[in-house]
Amino acid sequence: MLRSAILGLGSYVPDRVVTNDEIRFLNDQHVRCAEPQTETNDEWIKKRTGIEARRYVDNDGKTACSDLGLYASKRALEDAGITAKDVDCIIFATLSPDIHFPGNAVFLQSKLGIDGEDGCACYDIRQQCSGFIYGLQMADSFVRTNVYKRVLVVGAELHSHSLDYTTRGRDVMVLFGDGAGAAVVGPKETDSPTDGILYTHCGADGAGAMDLHLKVFEIAKLPYVYYDAKNRDQNSIMYPQMDGKKVFLNAVRAMVQSVGRAMKETGLSWKEIDWFVPHQANLRINEAVVQYAEIPPEKALNSIQHYGNTTAATVPLTIDHYRKLGRVKKGDLVLSTVFGAGFTWGSAIFRV
Repeated sequence: MLRSAILGLGSYVPDRVVTNDEIRFLNDQHVRCAEPQTETNDEWIKKRTGIEARRYVDNDGKTACSDLGLYASKRALEDAGITAKDVDCIIFATLSPDIHFPGNAVFLQSKLGIDGEDGCACYDIRQQCSGFIYGLQMADSFVRTNVYKRVLVVGAELHSHSLDYTTRGRDVMVLFGDGAGAAVVGPKETDSPTDGILYTHCGADGAGAMDLHLKVFEIAKLPYVYYDAKNRDQNSIMYPQMDGKKVFLNAVRAMVQSVGRAMKETGLSWKEIDWFVPHQANLRINEAVVQYAEIPPEKALNSIQHYGNTTAATVPLTIDHYRKLGRVKKGDLVLSTVFGAGFTWGSAIFRV
């Protein structure tokens, strides 16, 4: 029986560690100032989010989101035992692309050295924190139907350049970090019904679209020329806006329901599943999901303490983090569930 499977995984985070103690002193150039720039502290951040630190790229203009994706992709390709030339499709999930258009997948293709007249198909998807699972569902479908044989699914984010480092933006600013994760999805011959990618499901509810959003420019209302980036009343739309309470409640509800649906439709039990890997938005959300979905706490993996919320990268980044620690092993069965702006959500069950 031919199934799709994750053939390799890889991740990357920048070297710079920004702790909770440091972040309150940073200005919008990531430079540490003598006086705090925002009213927050380590205790306040950990109590509300569980985050202790996050990673930032150097603010020297030399690193783009597609570069983070490149570093993770090279590691995933090596893990899969293939070269970039074996890839016939790239799916790049991000909310922080290098430029407005074209999308990041073509930049990654070129940086991998596989551009040209016979270059592979390139897709960019914008499902924010749900991006990796949405991309995995696409890759699973492509491989199962023999549309493509080797699909590179990438989730990468460069958040640090687009955050409001003032008290006004504190509730969002403390959450996010830079990083990337990638997976190679390809065909696998197997007789086991629980091998490869067993299950994917994605959903959305546009009624919550503006509860977590980033306008940048309201081009539906104003041409760029009328926008004044130095006007503080206008420049708030340059930064993410979030109704934290609504996001928290909807995330818990959607993720619990998504986990329940995955378990019901596959008929699996928690005795058969090795690990639960939720999206890393907020440790308190994940603890609530574990409680209400009745997931064994010892099977839940979290990396938000170390990396913050890397949106589309969190799932592969978390799995790879625990692979390096020796906890997640080849062949382990993972259930992952995600929730993001839109609102969007999804779950997948797969072997690593």
